[in-house]
Amino acid sequence: MEGKRILVVDDDKRIVELLRDFLQKQGAEVITAGCASEAISAMEQMDVDVLLTDLVLPDLDGLQLLEKLRDLPVAPVAVVFTGHGSISSAVQAMKLGALDYITKPFHLEEIRIVLEKALGFRQLKRENIQLKQQLRDKYRFENLLGHSEGMQAVQRMVEKVADTDSTVLIIGESGTGKELVARALHYNSRRRERPMVVVNCSAIPQELLESELFGHEQGAFTGAVRTRIGKFESAHGGTVFLDEIGDMSPHLQAKLLRVLQEHEIERLGGNRPIKVDVRVIAATHRNLEEAMKEGKFREDLYYRLNVIPIRIPPLRERLSDIPILVNHFLEKFNHSRGKRLRGFTPRAMDALMRYHWPGNVRELEHLVERMVVLQGEGFVDLEDLPSPYSDLSPKVEGRQMKLPPEGVDLPELMREMERSLVLQALERSQGVKSKAAELLGIHRTTLVEKMRRLGLLSTGPSRAASSQGRG
Repeated sequence: MEGKRILVVDDDKRIVELLRDFLQKQGAEVITAGCASEAISAMEQMDVDVLLTDLVLPDLDGLQLLEKLRDLPVAPVAVVFTGHGSISSAVQAMKLGALDYITKPFHLEEIRIVLEKALGFRQLKRENIQLKQQLRDKYRFENLLGHSEGMQAVQRMVEKVADTDSTVLIIGESGTGKELVARALHYNSRRRERPMVVVNCSAIPQELLESELFGHEQGAFTGAVRTRIGKFESAHGGTVFLDEIGDMSPHLQAKLLRVLQEHEIERLGGNRPIKVDVRVIAATHRNLEEAMKEGKFREDLYYRLNVIPIRIPPLRERLSDIPILVNHFLEKFNHSRGKRLRGFTPRAMDALMRYHWPGNVRELEHLVERMVVLQGEGFVDLEDLPSPYSDLSPKVEGRQMKLPPEGVDLPELMREMERSLVLQALERSQGVKSKAAELLGIHRTTLVEKMRRLGLLSTGPSRAASSQGRG
């Protein structure tokens, strides 16, 4: 009890003095009150770990005092005293949130044991609050990293719909961060204090997925030795995230449609509906409209899921976000691996900007982790990158670029060439913009605008980029 603050509430001064002396000897800081109003005033002014209160008080009774705890930002753990004739009231107190009750007359050792239990529970509550706050911080809107137009649109949509119960369908290729968006929706909603349950529909065999989602009754099938609740029941009051919904079988699609329409489920082998209050967020990398035409996905379910569609652009469509993502992953893996990798040189960053990223952000994250682990310090140069990233170099002969047989994306190619030349000029001029502009035959202000448009103002991995504020 060392250093813990305990509030004792009783109008019997002898009991208050007895408990104060005993608890102070245990190392606790003891606050006393003779009535409920004094107790409420004390809890509004200071953080109390445990409230130890009689159920019979001169102004409000102990049950009313417990109800008042709900208005406090951080409520203490409550333990109540009761006489032998008030056991029913003590049970009611526990329904209102009291952790335990003590009958009068009591032994001081009994008080110590119950309060140690309450303080342990208080510590768990604190840790739970901290973990939830960390989750909310991790999944803030602004942590959906990227300044590209596509990611700005995603951030705006998430902010608009997070605190609603509307069903959301997240569409994006594998590795684009669909689960990250789903968690941002949940942890910024009114359901954030309740569970978020994640189900990957492609990772669970279809014959097991029904039991996983809806649960089963004892004896429903061979091996069902006991009743088991499913994901929808365990997420009651919270959110169910159904990843890769396009891989769900037609049979389960019909059962999911019922959940969305009726807000109820039936366990496998059961014969009674069970009401569930959940928000459904689904995600897929498949084209569900094509799947509908092929008869592989129910049309009615598609329109039930597609209330709020959010499309996450692949990384190849948001290349300007790569420097931001690289810096984020550098910080993350330097911290977790105990390394000091400072960044990527302009040549290495240029290669990353020209890569097509079939694995999207997840592939970039794994690459940065690999470089942090293998290199550990200094800067990553082009030669340090593994194949195929290091193989990317402009194919120019003299001043004529060869047109490949399959053709090119001219606007994107022009942008890549412009970016490459700007990076080379910055490197050759050691980051002095005025000199780099001279090498390119443009004004310094034009160079700065090009750097902003090309996403180069935040790279900073070498002298050329880290000195970009000079000149």
